[in-house]
Amino acid sequence: MGYQAKVLIAEDNFLVGEMIQGVVEDAGCIVVGRAMDGRQAVEMVTELHPDVILMDIKMPELDGIEAAEIIQDRCPTPIVILTAYDTPEILEEASAVGVGAFLVKPPKVRELSQAIVIARARFGDLLRLRRSNEVLQTRTRELEGALAKIKTLSGLIPICASCKKIRDDNGYWQQLEQYLTEHSEADFTHGLCTECLKEMETQVKAIVGNEEHGALPTEEKASRPPGGRTPVDSGKYPANDKRKKGVSPERALSRPNGIGGVKGHKNK
Repeated sequence: MGYQAKVLIAEDNFLVGEMIQGVVEDAGCIVVGRAMDGRQAVEMVTELHPDVILMDIKMPELDGIEAAEIIQDRCPTPIVILTAYDTPEILEEASAVGVGAFLVKPPKVRELSQAIVIARARFGDLLRLRRSNEVLQTRTRELEGALAKIKTLSGLIPICASCKKIRDDNGYWQQLEQYLTEHSEADFTHGLCTECLKEMETQVKAIVGNEEHGALPTEEKASRPPGGRTPVDSGKYPANDKRKKGVSPERALSRPNGIGGVKGHKNK
C-alpha cells in the first residue's frame, strides 16, 4: 500500500498481539497503539484517531462487538474483526454494528492488506449512508411538522342557500369567512367585485338625485296617506286641537278655550 495506514490493535493476549503487530508492520502500516480489552480500545480510539482498528472478539470488560458498537457511535472508525470463530452468527452480529471486514487468526500479510482496504472502503459507504439517513430524517421531521399545520376541508359542508352561512359540527351557523379561517390556513381580505361596485355606485347616485329634487325617501313616502296630505293639512283635527297646523302646543295651552279665547272678552 502506498499510504501507511495508522492501525490500533485490540487483543487481550500479549503474545498474539505481538504476532499481529509484526504482520501489520510487514504490510507497510504503522501501529499507533495496542489495547488489552474492549474498554481500553474505546478510550484509545478517541485519543489516537487511527485509520483502522484490528479488533479481537473475545476480550474482558467489553468484547469486540460491544466495543465496535460504542466506537461507531462515539468516533466512527473502520474496523477489522480478528477471530478464531468464523461462524455466520458472529459475522452477522459484527456486520450489524459497522464492522467492515473479517480475518481469521493468525492473519497473513496479503489478507491483512486486503481486509484493511475493504474495511476502509466499506466505512466510506457507511458514512455516506449515515449522512443520507440524517438528511432524510431531517426532511421527514420538517415534512411532518408542515403536515401537522395543514388543515384540509373534505366531505359535504352544509351551507345556507340564501345567506351562505355554514353549519359547523356543533350545529351552529357561521359566516363563510369565519368557518374557513377556523378550518384551514386561509385568511381573508375584503373588497368589492366589479359588479357589486357598479351596483353600489348606482344606489349612491339615486340617493343623491332624490335629495337634489326634494324627493322624499322611500320610507317617508310609504308613511304618508293617499293624496300626500297629512291629517293636519286635510283638516282632520278640530279647530281647537293642539296639533293643528300653524299653532304650537305651547301657544294653544296659553289661550283660554283653546285657540280663539273666551267669547265676549277681549284678549289681553
